[in-house]
Amino acid sequence: MKTQRMFPGIILLGFGLYFLLQQYHLILFEGFFNWPTVLCIIGAAFLGEAYGGKQAHAILPGVILFGTGLHFHLVGNLAFWPNHIGVLLLIVAIGFLLQASKTKSSLSQGILLLIIAIITVYYDQLINLFGLSKTALANSASYWPFLVMGLGIYILFIKKK
Repeated sequence: MKTQRMFPGIILLGFGLYFLLQQYHLILFEGFFNWPTVLCIIGAAFLGEAYGGKQAHAILPGVILFGTGLHFHLVGNLAFWPNHIGVLLLIVAIGFLLQASKTKSSLSQGILLLIIAIITVYYDQLINLFGLSKTALANSASYWPFLVMGLGIYILFIKKK
């Protein structure tokens, strides 16, 4: 069984630095002493364990936690950063892709989520790029959840390997 020294070390170092900065009122940026910073610290600990401790299963939670914390910091501090659910899907997709590259496993989950994230974040630009009318898509939009659920049912129950 592998020892897990990286995770507790980074957690203690990160929270120690967090509380030190808070105690001496050193503000790195507006909103630093908030819950997204805590997510970033925990995510960094998972990523340190994943890459430093060679525990590939920690990549996905590390990317999700760190990326979510970073996303909420950037939404509050950068005007151009998109405040959209698709960004969170993109973070999860990046986690799946990084984990798949480290474990040499299937990329299909990451690629699927990446496609969905790109479509959701850039929906309006894609509609304009392909010259589609929003009214035609609005009429057909009520069918998309059924299509997605049907694809999920197909993958879960019908498709056999």
